[in-house]
Amino acid sequence: MFKGLITATVTPFRSGKIDFERYAKLIERQIANGASGVVPVGTTGESATLSHAEHKECIEAAAAVCKNKIKVVAGAGSNSTAEAIDLALFAQKAGANAILCVTPYYNKPTQEGLYQHYRAIALAIDIPIVIYNVPSRTGADILPQTVCRLADDFKNIVAIKEATGIMERAIAIGAARPNFTVLSGDDAINYPIMANGGRGAISVTGNLLPDLVSACLDSALKNDFAASKALSDKLYAINKALFIESNPIPVKAAMFVCGLLDSLEYRLPLCAPSAATMAELEITLKNYETKGF
Repeated sequence: MFKGLITATVTPFRSGKIDFERYAKLIERQIANGASGVVPVGTTGESATLSHAEHKECIEAAAAVCKNKIKVVAGAGSNSTAEAIDLALFAQKAGANAILCVTPYYNKPTQEGLYQHYRAIALAIDIPIVIYNVPSRTGADILPQTVCRLADDFKNIVAIKEATGIMERAIAIGAARPNFTVLSGDDAINYPIMANGGRGAISVTGNLLPDLVSACLDSALKNDFAASKALSDKLYAINKALFIESNPIPVKAAMFVCGLLDSLEYRLPLCAPSAATMAELEITLKNYETKGF
C-alpha cells in the first residue's frame, strides 16, 4: 500500500478559514503528477492549530477527492490516546486508507507508554497504521525495538515515517523487520533511505515538485539508483531551502511564490517568513520548473 511519493499536504487558508476549493485543487494536482498518496492534516497541514472539526473536514475532503485514485493516509495523532483513537475512528469511517499517527507530544512517554498508546489505537481500528517518529517536534522518540515489538504484535501496524534524520534508524528497522515498510520523513535523505530498502517518502517537497520527487522515488523502486540519485541531487537545494524556517512556513511561501497558493496565510503561532527567507526561496526556485494546475 505504501510506496513512492506520499505528499504531506499543506492546508490552505483564506481569511482565516480553510479554503477547501483550493485544497481540492492541490490534491488533484498531486494525483496528476505522480503521487501515490496524500497525508491530510499532518505536521505540514498545520494540524496542531486546527480545531477537531476542521481536522475531520480535511480528512473528509481528501478522501472525497482521492477515492479510487490514490491513497489517503490521514493524520490522526494526538498527545492524548483517547483523542487519537477518536480521530482514527473518524478517518476509518470517512474512507481513509490508513492513518499516520505521530508519537504523543509533550507528555514524553516511556517506551512502554508508546507501546501501549499504539496498542490501544491498533485495537480500536481495522485500517493500517503508519507510526510517525519525529522527536525534534514531539520530544518522544520511539526506538527500533519498540517499533519491532508493535509490528510483531499488531498486523495493522505496518509502516513507519522515520523523521529522526538518523540513517541508522531506517537501517536498523529494515534489517530487523524486512517486511515492515520504512518511509522517509526527511526529504534531504529520501535517496539514501530508498537505497537501504525504504519504500517511499512522506514528503514536504512533494507539495511543490511532485513530478520530480515521485520520479526520484519511483526510480529507486525500480532499482535505477543512478537516476534516483541524479534527481535527489537536483532536489537538494530546494529540500534544504524548505526547512530554513519551521515547516510548513517555507513550503507555503514557496507555493505562494509559484502561484499554487493565492493567499499566504498561517495559523498562529506560525507566521509569515522573514524577508531573508523569502529572498532565498525566490532565488532557489529559479532553478526549478513548477507545474501548475
